[in-house]
Amino acid sequence: MIDIGGKKITKRKAIAEGTIILNEKIVQDIKEGKVPKGDVLDCSKVAGLLAIKNTPHLIPFCHPVKITKADINFEIFFDKIKVRCEVEGIDRTGFEMEALIGVSISLLTIYDMCKVYKKEMKIDNIKLIEKKK
Repeated sequence: MIDIGGKKITKRKAIAEGTIILNEKIVQDIKEGKVPKGDVLDCSKVAGLLAIKNTPHLIPFCHPVKITKADINFEIFFDKIKVRCEVEGIDRTGFEMEALIGVSISLLTIYDMCKVYKKEMKIDNIKLIEKKK
């Protein structure tokens, strides 16, 4: 790991987002709570938040950071869902890896819960939107 001991402790924030391409039937069933595995968006949110907290265990050289706030939100379209993850905290290094992990795991959870319909779903465009320090 690199030495971040000389860096200032500051309030930091990162936002990441990504999309999963589905189809109208899957999106409708998600909205109506008809997916056989259960509530897709609630499960996806919990999975993403747990992943955020475990980022340094998943990425070998990622420093543990002091997270003060994390949230995952969904924007639902007729054939896709956009996932947005915001992570804030006070530390010497940023929170972009936590935000990217949160989005990635949320999207993978949606995929896993919906693969009973078809496996041709596509996770797309995972990216860092904002990083503030």
